[in-house]
Parts: sequence; structure tokens; C-alpha cells
Amino acid sequence: MTLPLASRIALVTGASRGIGRATALALAQAGAHIVAVARTQGALEELDDAIRALGGSATLVPLNVTDSDGIARLGAALNERHGKLDILIGNAGVAGPSSPLGHIELKPWADTMAVNVTANFQLIRCMEPLLRLSDAGRAVFITSGSASKAPAYRGPYAASKAALEALVRVWAAETATTPIRANLFNPGPVRTRMRATVMPGEDPATLDTPEQIAELILPLCLPSWTETGKLYDYKARRVMDFHPPS
Repeated sequence: MTLPLASRIALVTGASRGIGRATALALAQAGAHIVAVARTQGALEELDDAIRALGGSATLVPLNVTDSDGIARLGAALNERHGKLDILIGNAGVAGPSSPLGHIELKPWADTMAVNVTANFQLIRCMEPLLRLSDAGRAVFITSGSASKAPAYRGPYAASKAALEALVRVWAAETATTPIRANLFNPGPVRTRMRATVMPGEDPATLDTPEQIAELILPLCLPSWTETGKLYDYKARRVMDFHPPS
């Protein structure tokens, strides 16, 4: 049986744990070669073992996504080795400080923006030429309901995800006539380490797992997916349009 992502190259950031790891495994099981980006070499090696156990293959890239020059070098290396990129998963993210805005120092604000927004901007800049060389370039960025709900004490995270949504929607509009389809995915509350740091009193057993989330990210990565500039909401299990304020 032919796998749906056979011969496809998929870049996943934040691939060593949580949603990123689960998505990398799901893509590998569907036949894609995984370019796994994360900061921790050991966790990447564990992911590689899991991918190999599925019969898949991976390239491990120990890299902090805030290293803009490193992202540019990665783009050049992918071009030299593969001549294209088929799938981009912008998953790496940080929760940032949970505090009133007036109590947040500039550095943690800037650090949150660097990972959640600027790193994805650099990924778009450096990977768009490679995605254009694919016959069906697919990009999925992980967002959050905080982008629209703007919860108190979650300012840096909410603002960064709102900025990410605007960034991806602009890019989708700019690439609408190309083979690229760029979308956002809102997983809602998930059983991850980052969620546990923000909501320490929450029972993780009440939350869906990263593996359940990855099952629904996978369809957005297929050549058959045609929507662009949209939001897939995991809880609602459907694609949503963005609407201007009423």
C-alpha cells in the first residue's frame, strides 16, 4: 500500500516532545521523511529511535528556533539535499510569564515574541522558496484560543499567538496562487508539559493527548488539502474562517 506522504519532506519544530513529537511520528508513519528541529539532542535521538521503529527516517537538527542564522542555514541545507520542502509544522512555542502586564519585564516579553512570532517569521522567509518547489507545499502553525480570548495574566502568550495568526493569514493571502497552503491549528488544552506549567492544578487525565491532536493535524499536510488561510479548531473538529470584528 502506498503511504500518503511517501517521498515527502516534512520539517517539524519543537519536535522533541508534546504536539511536535506526536506530529513528527504521525507524519513519519504516513511516509514522510522528518526533519526534526529541537534544542535537545538526547530527546531528538529518542524521537529518531521511535521513527525508525515505525519504519521511517529522520534528519535530526539540534537548533534553537531563535537562531535566525541557523534557520537560514537549515533552509540552504534542505535545498542542497532535497531541493524542496513539502511540509512545514511551526510548533515550537513557549508559554511566557503569567502575570499582570505591568509586572512583566521587557526581556521575558521579548523572549516570548522571539519564539512564538519571530522564529516563525524566519521560517516563512527561509522555507517559502522550498515549499514553492513542492507540488503541494503545506504549512501548519500551532496557535491557541488565547489569541482571540485574550485571558487576563497571559498577555505575552496571547499577544504572540494573535500576531502569529495575522502573520500566517498574510502569508496565505500572498501565496494563494502557488502550491502552498498555509493554515493555523488550535489544539485547545492538551496534556503537555507546557500546559502543566501554566495550569498546575489541572488534572492532565482530563485532557486529550498530543497523539490525538496529531491525528487531525495530519490531514492538513496532505496534498489533497486545499484550504488556506484558515483555522482548524480541534475541539470543534472543523475549519473556521476568520471574520472582521462586528
